Amino acid sequence: MSSTKPLPAALKRWAEQRIGPVVSVRDASHSWDRSRVWDLEGGSGVHRYLKVSPSVKFFTRESRAYRHIVPALGHTRAPHLIDSRAQDLVLLLTAVPGAPVKELGLDTAQWRTVHQQAGALCARLHEAGELDRGDRVKAEASLSAAADGAEKYLARAGDRLDHDEQQLVRDHAARLRRVGPVPVGYIHGNNQPRNWLWSTSGLALVDFERSRPAGRVQDFVILATTQWADHPDREKAFLRSYGRELSDAERHALRCLSALDAVNCLAWGPDNGDAEVTARGRRTLDRLMKEDRP
Repeated sequence: MSSTKPLPAALKRWAEQRIGPVVSVRDASHSWDRSRVWDLEGGSGVHRYLKVSPSVKFFTRESRAYRHIVPALGHTRAPHLIDSRAQDLVLLLTAVPGAPVKELGLDTAQWRTVHQQAGALCARLHEAGELDRGDRVKAEASLSAAADGAEKYLARAGDRLDHDEQQLVRDHAARLRRVGPVPVGYIHGNNQPRNWLWSTSGLALVDFERSRPAGRVQDFVILATTQWADHPDREKAFLRSYGRELSDAERHALRCLSALDAVNCLAWGPDNGDAEVTARGRRTLDRLMKEDRP
């Protein structure tokens, strides 16, 4: 369990210059060591969030997303950016109602409703404006870029994968390069129930530090390897409100991306003490190995 992270006094002063006096501060960080997020309560009882990004890359992605992409989701469907300061990698955000979906103990019908709303929000995000030339180049190269990461993940995972499993990952990386064109757009990048907030107002998305131009199918990898693997009704509800079924190329890409996600999980999860991520990687890899056997 990580220790509580105090809000630096200089950042509190900076926030108060923009939102007025802060009467209480709560550490709202994830258990990940580099996560730094605080819930700031103002004198009127209004809550805002102050987030310090873990890297320049994540700050750049998230601040850009809040300015140019996230507003397409609608007023109550995501936080809005109040201000940011690049030298400190800090963002000041409004709060949205709700609690993380994974903590709510939803029943079968409620899970379908959540996935239905998630599909609609994902469609809005993916279609949030035309990609400029530079973003389109990045998006169209995103599958090849993902394949390029295979050897790095394999090296980091080491003997957590046996020879046959390593070969499966390499085979799927090679297949990913041959998938061909898939629809592109702006993706969330960490699209999963941990970042879905549910309330009586409906669903909201949070945490856009991995948002970027990419193949849209990349936003479905975590869902496909967790939620949808055992609950095809949730996938059906999601895609119905998303507005279309996945193409054959996207289905093929999703399988290849799942193999890469598995080795990434097995590289990152044990090193960071994340049993859930580790289990996701092992389960996906076991499934792919079983399905690939003649």
